Amino acid sequence: MTWIKELFGTCKPVIAMCHLRALPGDPGYDAQQGLDWVVERARADLRALQAGGVDAVMFSNECSLPYLTRVEPITTACMARIIAELFDDMNVPFGVNVLWDPIASIDLAVATGAAFVREIFTGVYASDYGTWDTNCGAAIRHQHAVGAQGVRLLFNIVPESAAYLAPRNVADIARSTVFNARPDALCVSGLTAGAETSPAALKVVKEAVPDTPVFANTGVRLSNIEQQLAIADGAVTGTAFKRDGFIWNEVDSQRVQAFMQKVKEVRG
Repeated sequence: MTWIKELFGTCKPVIAMCHLRALPGDPGYDAQQGLDWVVERARADLRALQAGGVDAVMFSNECSLPYLTRVEPITTACMARIIAELFDDMNVPFGVNVLWDPIASIDLAVATGAAFVREIFTGVYASDYGTWDTNCGAAIRHQHAVGAQGVRLLFNIVPESAAYLAPRNVADIARSTVFNARPDALCVSGLTAGAETSPAALKVVKEAVPDTPVFANTGVRLSNIEQQLAIADGAVTGTAFKRDGFIWNEVDSQRVQAFMQKVKEVRG
């Protein structure tokens, strides 16, 4: 797990979500405000997250509801523009997540120089977005074809708003995913963004694949960070950093500072 320390500069890193507002083509896009407004909202959130001391940020099109499993090119193009405009403000490692399209996420990482990607790379699911199929072999071959071998891949093995079509034990999923796909890390989620990751599920996954980093992927907050990091090798956090703990609000730097102070105490 040396890559974790090398990339993030610490053990048990906290990756903070920088949720982009709705983009052109999304139902919620505000054409009057325009894309410049989306850039400035992302800039404000990024600055607040970094001022609070997070270890890394991950840009996602969180407001592109309802999500697509194959996004339109306009989404990836707009995300690339936004991230490029934020380069001068960045002072921590960053990753990307184009919800929920592995190929687009890898392409965006190449275009922007992102260090890591989080995605749904494996499995077949019944989901809110319809039947959700993946093709991990094609995604990994695409990673190599576009020169993204150095991009770390975080596999979300418990997708939000979805369930395996055939019942599978999460320990078996973790073991087979590690054997077949060789992920850089596994992410374990709750039901939706902001929903707490089950400590029991985290423990089962970590015990099943002790040599693979495991991240708590949703619902990590000040009240449970000690419990989550006692098991997980890191955390992906978004909602906990927002004003009043509401996912669609702006980032509150004071909430970030309090959270990261607790993380430092947990790290010892």
